[in-house]
Amino acid sequence: ELLGVQMRWFGFGFNAFGQICVQEKSGRGESSSAPHQVKISHPAELSSHVDRSRCCLKTSQIRVSWSRRASLHLEGEALVMCMLISYLARQTLIMMYEITESQYYFLFIFIDVNLPLVPGGYIALKPPFYCTLPGHLKARSLALGAEHAVLLTATGAVYSWGLGSHGQLGHGVLTSEEEPRVVEALWGMPMTHVATGGWHSACISDGGDLYVWGWNESGQLGLPSRELCCDTSTPPDEKLKEEEEHEDVFISIQAFPALLDVSSSCEIRAVSCGSRHTAAVTTTGDLYTWGWGEYGQLGHQTVTSSDEPQRVEFFRAEQMRVLDVVCGTWNTFAAVVKEEVACAENSTKCTC
Repeated sequence: ELLGVQMRWFGFGFNAFGQICVQEKSGRGESSSAPHQVKISHPAELSSHVDRSRCCLKTSQIRVSWSRRASLHLEGEALVMCMLISYLARQTLIMMYEITESQYYFLFIFIDVNLPLVPGGYIALKPPFYCTLPGHLKARSLALGAEHAVLLTATGAVYSWGLGSHGQLGHGVLTSEEEPRVVEALWGMPMTHVATGGWHSACISDGGDLYVWGWNESGQLGLPSRELCCDTSTPPDEKLKEEEEHEDVFISIQAFPALLDVSSSCEIRAVSCGSRHTAAVTTTGDLYTWGWGEYGQLGHQTVTSSDEPQRVEFFRAEQMRVLDVVCGTWNTFAAVVKEEVACAENSTKCTC
């Protein structure tokens, strides 16, 4: 972590509600009636928030959903929450927070999505609404997919439960689980981070290895996908022949965790999953993305999809080092610092 360094945030992908770029105001200070640019395939820097004294606030965290973005800012010793919200009529937002001497928690609950951890247990959508975790499980973090949950314990073990029809639970079968069940394939390998997409999951081991499992229809696992194997311009007869030749390697569902080699030269420090895409940050500060790219959420300045991890070259070209990544449903946000700033913070041993 680069403490005390002001990070800059960039976003790309789905922007129909202005989550990335807000429409410009007219000369009278009124918002333009022009619609937002829906697809942003080139990383765009997020505008800074300004406090009452006209000073820019330092953004430390971002959280996003399908139609909104929330930013957590540091203002001296205080925490300031700024939200860019586009409400759907039927949704309600509740914010709960707790601040201690060394920790802070922000919890956002929407009435039409899965509900998160609470002290000693978790919230379910059906009675009994409060479910206690087994006494031996000490939760470190929880990731929520469209219809499943993945829990990381204090000891680095991974548990999952919920819908399993796409292999997103990692138990080797496509059945659902009503209670947290350990992902046995990962047992004995401590994990440091878990993430969930719509119907896929990922985790990072203590050694910086990335494991993925679940649905791979759009290549979101970084494994060969039938949907992406042939160019759309390929004649039907040739496409069928090509599919038959590669039948053995196509993976639509990966029900067990699979080790994904994103970059052979470095480890993974962060991972985040969108509905059908995935993004990972390496220890060298590079951002890799793969999966569904229809809205430009892969950041490669195209709207094509990919079943192979590809580096987002924009940040390397701009001499920026990526520190963190957060995926929304159809978009991606990256926290970066200039390369020379990162090197200065990491001492003269940096080999940039």
